[in-house]
Amino acid sequence: MNSEAPYSQLSPETVLDAIEALEYRCDGRVLALNSYENRVYQIGLEEGEPLVAKFYRPGRWSDAAIREEHAFALELAAQEIPVVAPLLRDGESLHVHHGFRYAVFPRRGGRWPELGTSDEREWVGRFLGRIHGVGRAAVFRERIALSMDDLGRNARDFVLDGDWMPDYLATKYADLTDELLEAVEARARNWGGARVGRILGDCHRGNILWTDLGPHFVDLDDCLTGPAVQDLWMLLSGELQEMRTELHDLLKGYEQFLPFDRREIALIEPLRALRMIHYSAWLARRWHDPAFPRAFPWFAEPRYWEQHYRSLEDQLAAVLEPPLEL
Repeated sequence: MNSEAPYSQLSPETVLDAIEALEYRCDGRVLALNSYENRVYQIGLEEGEPLVAKFYRPGRWSDAAIREEHAFALELAAQEIPVVAPLLRDGESLHVHHGFRYAVFPRRGGRWPELGTSDEREWVGRFLGRIHGVGRAAVFRERIALSMDDLGRNARDFVLDGDWMPDYLATKYADLTDELLEAVEARARNWGGARVGRILGDCHRGNILWTDLGPHFVDLDDCLTGPAVQDLWMLLSGELQEMRTELHDLLKGYEQFLPFDRREIALIEPLRALRMIHYSAWLARRWHDPAFPRAFPWFAEPRYWEQHYRSLEDQLAAVLEPPLEL
C-alpha cells in the first residue's frame, strides 16, 4: 500500500468487493461521503436500505483501538442511546479486504443541527449526559487520552519543522505559540483536576444528525479518554453571552443524567487554542494524501498562515481572560 497516497488502490470496485465479501448483495451504487481522515461510502444494496462503509486510514489506529471504538458504540446502543454502531458479521465488526480495514454501518440520515433553540440544546445535553454516564462505567485500554503535548507542542513543532509557512512569519509564530502554550499549560494542567472518562472526543455539529426523533451521533472515530467539557465546548458559538446561554441549556439537559463539574468551564478556551494549533498540524501531516491539497488548497498560501497567526493572537487574549461564567 502506498504510504504517500494511502487510498490510491481503493477503487469503487474494491469497495464493492469488500462489501460483497461480507455477503451483502450490492446494486453497484457507490456514493463517496464527506470524510478526509478515513474514506466513507454509501453502498446501495439489491434489497433493503443502503449501508455505509468506513475504510480506516492505514496506520492511524491499531486493530485493538478500532475494536474498542466499536465496542463503545455497541455499548451505548445497547443502552438505547442514539449512536450509529457498526454491524456485526459472525460476531466481528472490523474486516479486512486487500489490506484495507473497514467496518459497515446502517445508514442513518438527518439534517445538520442548528441548535438554535433551548429545547434542541437541552436535548443534545441529555444525549451527552447519557453517553458520559456510560463512559464512566469502564475505561479505554487501547484508545488514546486527550493530550496537551500531542495537541499543542508536538503539533506546533511539526508545523515549524516543515516548510509550510512563509519565512517572515516562522519566528513570530514560534514566539506566539510559545506564549500561548505556556498560558494553556498554566490554566489546564492535568485538565484542572477534572474527572476524565470515555468521551466522544470530536463532538462538533458535523458529527450529529437530527431527525424528527431527535439527534444521533454518527462517528466515534475520535473517541478517547478526556474531560467531559471536550464534548461540550465545540457546540458553542457566537459572542460571550450567546455561549453562556448555549452552555446553560446544554448543561440543563446534561445534568438530568450526570453532574457536571463547573471547574471544567475554565478549560474551554485552552481546549480551543489546542484545537486551532492541532488543526494546522493535521493538515500538514495529511498533505501527502492527494485528497487534502484538492480540498484545502489555501493551506499552502501565505494568506492562510497570516490569518492563522492573527487568530492565535486573538485566542491568546481569550485564554488570558477570566473564564466564562454561567
